[in-house]
Amino acid sequence: MELLAGTLLGVIVTYWGMSFFYNKKGTQQIEKQSVILIEKIKSVCKLITVEGDFAEIYHYEDTKNHFLNIITSKKKAILLINAKAHVGFDLSKIQLEANNKTREIVITHFPEPSVLTVETDVKYYDKKDGLFNKFEATDLTELSKESKDFIVAKIPESGLLTTAKKEALDTILMVEKLIETSGWKLNYSQLVLPNSETKKLD
Repeated sequence: MELLAGTLLGVIVTYWGMSFFYNKKGTQQIEKQSVILIEKIKSVCKLITVEGDFAEIYHYEDTKNHFLNIITSKKKAILLINAKAHVGFDLSKIQLEANNKTREIVITHFPEPSVLTVETDVKYYDKKDGLFNKFEATDLTELSKESKDFIVAKIPESGLLTTAKKEALDTILMVEKLIETSGWKLNYSQLVLPNSETKKLD
């Protein structure tokens, strides 16, 4: 009788121990999977949704005084700037939380659209040196930077950021499909999107 009771007790303890081990192992695997999913989303980083082309004319002048301000020397140039701007979302700034019990990834914050890259091609016209004020290599480098800043300043009034903002939902749906391939769900029911667009997941 004692032998039978001891055997039953041993079986119960072994079963309990194995159940605890496998449950703990399963929980750790789910937690690890959620971390991998979040890192995978953020690794997409910069997602371009809108592209815009610019053609702008930039007038540059620089006047310097010499010899006790008696003589002035002016250098000037006209720049034709052709540029391509890419606007979209930096997904490294997205804030996500994992609900391991329901196997959901919850978006708590989605970044605003921003200028991701600006590529410029600058051509110089009517470039004239002053007698005592000539263009140097450093001047051309600075002009290239100024021309890029000039285009960046034009982007808000171009409507590109507004257009990109309307693409926010499509971007989230792309993230949703990425998550669903791993057997998880994306929850963004708490997120307020442009034009008050929201969606609650079933």
